[in-house]
Amino acid sequence: MNYVHIVAVLAVLQFFLFGILVGFAREKHGVMAPATSGHELFNRAFRVHQNTLEQLVGFLPALLIASLYWPNAVIAGIGVIYLIGRFIYWRLYLANPAKRSPGFLLTVIPTFTLLAAAAVGAIVRHAA
Repeated sequence: MNYVHIVAVLAVLQFFLFGILVGFAREKHGVMAPATSGHELFNRAFRVHQNTLEQLVGFLPALLIASLYWPNAVIAGIGVIYLIGRFIYWRLYLANPAKRSPGFLLTVIPTFTLLAAAAVGAIVRHAA
């Protein structure tokens, strides 16, 4: 079983879930498309979704490249921390955007860890 692929799929599904939640917030707070701002709680849901997209751009390639060089379970474990971080970010941002830092750090640190693992793996493999 390729745990890294499962984590990658879960990350994309999480992104779509946050998008669905934006749709619910849009309906609940009367923010009609194509508007991207309105009620404060809609704005927060929208920003979580957009920030998740911004994070996925770095996370997914780093996850997949790192998995070429390091044990699948280790890389997937780092990816799970990212997924948990995104949920924490979502909960904290909806409650109070100023308190989002723990979730953000649990997203960014795994991504940079994976980027470093990918780079070291590629350099060591190339040198060998």
